[in-house]
Order: sequence, then C-alpha cells, then structure tokens
Amino acid sequence: MHASSRAAMEASREALQAQTSGARSRNRGEALLTLADELFSVAHVLDGTLSLRRALSDASVRPDDRAGLVRRLLSAKVGENTLQVLEAVARQRWSRPLDLVEATETLATEAALDAADARGELDSVEDELFRFSRIVAGDDDLARILGNRSAPREGKAALLDRLLTGKVSPVTERLVRNSLTSSHVHSAENEIERLSTAAARRRGQAVAHVVSAVPLTATQEQRLVATLERLYGRTMGLQVQVDPSVLGGLVIRVDDEVIDGSIAHRLEAAGRRLAG
Repeated sequence: MHASSRAAMEASREALQAQTSGARSRNRGEALLTLADELFSVAHVLDGTLSLRRALSDASVRPDDRAGLVRRLLSAKVGENTLQVLEAVARQRWSRPLDLVEATETLATEAALDAADARGELDSVEDELFRFSRIVAGDDDLARILGNRSAPREGKAALLDRLLTGKVSPVTERLVRNSLTSSHVHSAENEIERLSTAAARRRGQAVAHVVSAVPLTATQEQRLVATLERLYGRTMGLQVQVDPSVLGGLVIRVDDEVIDGSIAHRLEAAGRRLAG
C-alpha cells in the first residue's frame, strides 16, 4: 500500500477496534465472529464488483457521501457494528480501489482473531493454521487447486468445507475459507502461513519458522525459544517443520531474516568456494 492507503488502513483499524474492544466471553466471541463474517462477505462483493469499489474509493466524492452510499446499500444486509466499520473505511482516501478490498479483508481477519481471543481459542487457531499449511505444503495437487486464482470460488469453498468443517475451530475454518477464496491469493501455503503469523502476533509473539532434519524434543524446543528470545529481545513462538533434505542442523526464519545452520547449506557453500 502507498502512504495514503496505509494511513487509511490505520484509521479504519481504529474504527474496528472501537467495535471489538470489551471483556472476553463466548458470547462476545460469537458477536465478533459475525462481524468478521460480514466483513469477509463485503470484501468478496467488492472484490468482484469493480464499479462498487471505484465508487467507494472515488476521491472526488465527499467522504460522507461515500459513507452514505455504504449505508444505503448494506444497511439491510449487515449489522450496525459492521456498518459503522465499513462507513469508516469508505470515508478514507485510498491510493487505488483494490486497496479498499485488501483493507476490508485485513479488518475481517483481525475481527476473526479477536473472536478467537474472546473465545479463548487463539492458541489453538494458530496451531490449526500452521498444521493446515503443512498439509497444503505436502500435497502438490491441493496446493495447486487452492492457489489457482481462476478456479471458481464456490468450488474452492466446497473443498475447504470438506477438509475443515468439524475438524478445526470455526474461526480457523472462516479464516482459511475466506482468505483462500480471495481472487488475489498467489500461494495457498504462504497465505495460511501469513494467517498463522498474524495469530501469533495477536498473542504478542514473534514467530520463528524452523526447518529441522528430525523432530525436535520438547527440551530442544525450549532451549531454542530461549536462545531466540535472547537474540531478538521478543517473546518467540516456534513453528517447526521436519524436512530430511536439510541434512542435519536447522534452518530458522524470523520475519525476513534466515539463519541457515544446516549441513546442506554448509556443503553448498563449501562447493561454491571450491568452484570459485
């Protein structure tokens, strides 16, 4: 996003936070999940309707008029809380119409994570997202179908329902289904990993993505967390993937930084030095 859209995103996030703040309870969680569902539904409508997203991001139209258009179109279709968030979104100045879609999807994701927190399920949602990302990573056909932007949205949604319904939290199901049926998803694995990282950050943690040749013991994981927390000065969560091709050692990614201590990496580096 450009600077104006980033500022618009922050203002929209404040409007969402006004609706999501409050004590944790299951009833509160259900209300927030409804808010997330409605925001995702509107994002899908915007994604598929160029004329509407242009109208709601047209800088030549007064912000209150854009907000009024939202109310006229959606007041009978979404709740008042959702409507107030969407009015705030429409009042902002967006660099391009597509930013309006991405912002609404982001707000929906944050509302869903707030719902998980209110329901006391944030830890399990993060874990379920990570596990599903590993399932997708291990199945080329599934990854190709879910990452195909030209595939019918209804077909993807039906497939995800079969894979997830009754097996994961309703929050996880909503997040995965709505995110992977968006038209601008390039990689299903990356999108699910992004959601898992967002859940970890919602819990106040940074995430270390670890690839190991063999499963780590609980003691090894605890030592690794302690080392990374000292190194980065942040509370750290681990997401561990076992991959024998690393030939011993670990590959660790935190944000955009990669620490490659695998034997395979050292052999490759040695080969380059010999060849050079």
